[in-house]
Amino acid sequence: MRTITVVGASLAGLSTVRALRAEGYDGEIAVVGEERHTPYDRPPLSKDFLKGDIDADALALADADEYEELGVQWILGERAVRLDTTARTVTLTGGRELRTDGLVVATGAGPRTLPGTDGLAGVHTLRTLDDAKALRAELRDGLPRVVVIGAGFIGAEVASTAHQLGLHVTVVEALDIPLERQLGREMGLVCSSLHTDHGVDLLCGTGVAGLTGNGRVTGVQLADGRLLPADVVVVGVGVRPATDWLAGSGVQVGDGVVCDTGCATSVPGVVAVGDVARCPSPFTGRHARIEHWSNAIEQSKTAARTLLSGVSAPASRTAPYFWSDQYKVRIQLAGHVAPGTRPQIIEGDLDSRSFTAVYEHEGSTLAVLSLNQPKLFNRLRRKITPAAAAATS
Repeated sequence: MRTITVVGASLAGLSTVRALRAEGYDGEIAVVGEERHTPYDRPPLSKDFLKGDIDADALALADADEYEELGVQWILGERAVRLDTTARTVTLTGGRELRTDGLVVATGAGPRTLPGTDGLAGVHTLRTLDDAKALRAELRDGLPRVVVIGAGFIGAEVASTAHQLGLHVTVVEALDIPLERQLGREMGLVCSSLHTDHGVDLLCGTGVAGLTGNGRVTGVQLADGRLLPADVVVVGVGVRPATDWLAGSGVQVGDGVVCDTGCATSVPGVVAVGDVARCPSPFTGRHARIEHWSNAIEQSKTAARTLLSGVSAPASRTAPYFWSDQYKVRIQLAGHVAPGTRPQIIEGDLDSRSFTAVYEHEGSTLAVLSLNQPKLFNRLRRKITPAAAAATS
């Protein structure tokens, strides 16, 4: 294997390049990125960057010296549109074909949008640096009424940032309890109450029928008949894995690229990493796409070993974890909250919004949730084991 192509100039893509070099691979590596930016850190987009506290340079995941050391050919501003696994070529939007011995699929996922909103000014999604720049410009223009559709973590962070900028914010969530799928009913209620703690309107249990406006959005029409005035609308209703370009390639897809535990796909010499990869998780006991920053780091090491050896490497046994900063509260979760498991508070209390809770099964820790207690969280998350988590699946 003398040439490897990484499709996706993302954290997962860059992490895989680093892992390939760390494993001793000294051949050619080309990285294809649809955006014109070298890899950058996405979590701050909805927080510090959106608020204006940092600029784009602060988001860079590597500097010029590291890029020179990695010895990568960067092909930015072009999208992969076709994979021919027989000819071992990747075709780009401009018609260029890249011949490659090995392929890393790191195309991530794109935001879902609302039907009928194309071309309507003031409507935003937040996934890329350019998305964040466009949204930041409008929020800083002082447009007072912001409606966030979707109370997931990205939506909640945007709502928190807009609130800190002094704007009137309303969050609309179709589910009765935001974050219930990720945290369970009780903790979903606790974390979503951060909105109401700070005077942000939270409307749950109703969907969106459509948006109003001629050229620019003026309101959000709810399914229950209510109309919310809006100057800016942010849509945070989930993502769709970027797999269209793999159609007809023989690479199996289904809510992402289907992989084994070593990130190997159905085609030899092709691995997938990051948000696009649907792998068997030792912590859930089933195939899952884990859209966490930490997962992209750990998975890249596994994928690099698999690609170079031709044999599926063991999956990481580090429990996946993530964090979210909202209203000056840091929320951290590690592991997997299995349906039916109840959290037990072991430190702090709910009212103070500073506590640590564990989710257990037969005496083993499945997951740890913490609000504003990072030291205890980091100590406890190391006790989460794949065997205990898989036993509840």
